[in-house]
Amino acid sequence: MKYSFMTFSVPEATLEEALAMAKRFGYDGIEPRAEAKQRHGVELDASAEQRREVKKSARKTRVAIACVATSCTYADPATSAENTRKTHEYIDLAADVGSSRIRVFGGKIGGGWSREKAIQEVAAALSSVADHARERGVVVCMETHDDWCDPLHVAEVMRKVGKPSIGVNWDIMHPVRAAGYKMESSLSPIQEWVHHVHFHDGVEQGGNILMRRIGEGAIDHGVAVRLLLKARYKGYLSGEWIGWEIKAEDHLPGELAMLKKLERAR
Repeated sequence: MKYSFMTFSVPEATLEEALAMAKRFGYDGIEPRAEAKQRHGVELDASAEQRREVKKSARKTRVAIACVATSCTYADPATSAENTRKTHEYIDLAADVGSSRIRVFGGKIGGGWSREKAIQEVAAALSSVADHARERGVVVCMETHDDWCDPLHVAEVMRKVGKPSIGVNWDIMHPVRAAGYKMESSLSPIQEWVHHVHFHDGVEQGGNILMRRIGEGAIDHGVAVRLLLKARYKGYLSGEWIGWEIKAEDHLPGELAMLKKLERAR
């Protein structure tokens, strides 16, 4: 298994600091979150020279840019065209900094679209960037999130697209928490398309998710790890801890140690 973490854990860190922390704690990569007012500099407005420096720094530390996490969404007619345009730009950004993946969302369904219409339009948007992604060696990964927590809906999008440069980011929490799936049944419909994985643990309280350490929340990471090992998954498991009050120095090593323990246990 390969492990990374999203830069929500270290929002004040420069790229070099985030890479150094990942290396110190034993992570294989980091996942810069774009458009989140963070200091890593992996953004659309980065110059060609800045992009080369990002790639150089990652190679020097031997810590990968595992994925570039974007906010792009496609299920609302008011914003789909603009987000599709930005997806092309993010594909180029990822390729320039040496990453082979970007994360995108289906997004909240808007414009009075039915589920069937939304599936059709999200698939059309992703199809329109597929050739560009293939040319740049990037896979665009749609996350199981927001109005797309049900993996059956995401699988239908993937079938309509039918391009290897379009895949899935399996967030192991959302299908279980929001769509009522068991871990096994949340992966099986999308397994063939999964190119990136997000993990985190938590409990629901008053309609909100409260972050917890792996094993202290409601998400069975042991089953998720076993399923991924059985599927011979080759991508990254990327930790996503947003706004957690626990400092990165205190949670990043422990979460990685727990995942590696689960991997050994199988």
